Amino acid sequence: MKPFLRTQLERFARRLQELDFLLSREDIMADMVQYRAISKEHAEVTQIAGRYARYLQREADLAGARDMLTDPDMAEMAQEEIAGCEAELAQLEDELQRLLLPKDPDDARNAFLEIRAGTGGDESALFAGDLARMYTRYAANVGWKVEVVSESPSELGGYKEIVLRMIGDDVYGALRFESGGHRVQRVPATETQGRIHTSACTVAVMPEPDEHQAITLNPADLRIDTFRASGAGGQHINKTDSAVRVVHLPTGIVAECQDGRSQHSNKAKALQVLQARIQEKERSERAAKEAAERKGLIGSGDRSDRIRTYNFPQGRLTDHRINLTLYKLLTIMEGDLGEVLEALRHAREAEQLAELEENGTPPLYP
Repeated sequence: MKPFLRTQLERFARRLQELDFLLSREDIMADMVQYRAISKEHAEVTQIAGRYARYLQREADLAGARDMLTDPDMAEMAQEEIAGCEAELAQLEDELQRLLLPKDPDDARNAFLEIRAGTGGDESALFAGDLARMYTRYAANVGWKVEVVSESPSELGGYKEIVLRMIGDDVYGALRFESGGHRVQRVPATETQGRIHTSACTVAVMPEPDEHQAITLNPADLRIDTFRASGAGGQHINKTDSAVRVVHLPTGIVAECQDGRSQHSNKAKALQVLQARIQEKERSERAAKEAAERKGLIGSGDRSDRIRTYNFPQGRLTDHRINLTLYKLLTIMEGDLGEVLEALRHAREAEQLAELEENGTPPLYP
């Protein structure tokens, strides 16, 4: 194990003793806010300190097994013990490295997934529909729930823009690296000469704002318009001005919702999407600044970043950030995104570990 990792882990072991003492005090329940904060930290530190204690135990076992190699009667058993210890130590070191990485509290949140057709006209809108279907199927595969917040259908099918709300465990953490430009190369349904065209869509993934920590919007900064919803929804939804559009005047950011039956529910959802977009704007500006400083592989998640190409004639998906190429495009378009998302997560963890080693000590509990 690298010395800097061992130093970090020793700090967690010492911190656990401090937290045990704090939780044993008789007056700990007097301040419930402090009690909850300490209890949460205790649970996080216990997990890391516990795995480190196991690592130290297996290190001691390995040293003992090596000492037994000099005894001819014990040599065979010692070799088996050494092999077992080395395998578990490698696994524990990998696990401890992951546990030490800074965690983004937003990773556990639900997310808004916004897909916009870009260059390519009708074909781009059709591809936006394909992407929406891909993410919806992936969500179904992993047990997430999907709600359509707003949609702007294209005449030939697909969407000019669609916003989905993904509900489940660690949604934003799983999809956060999907933000950026997605390019498709294929023969469009509208092409009569059989030529391959290149079109593009942009995807933005935004964490759903915490109700308790969300940005407080000044009513004077908002313009709220109501209009009649379009598309399917029965007699009621098409005969009343139930759809809502909210404009944040200082930034020009717009959000709308026409999915619900009532104007009240649509306004609440539109405000939620607006808050998410404002927060995402601030987040992307910070991320772009950080990415410029560290020049990371994954990038800033900005819409303008071209992150992936879907080449249908070759059945190929290429993620340009990590040089990942998979020749199972049709399977991926059916929602089999796991391998792609896992590769991106591993790449980001490798970046974080390098940053951790370069910059030194992170906070005890990020």
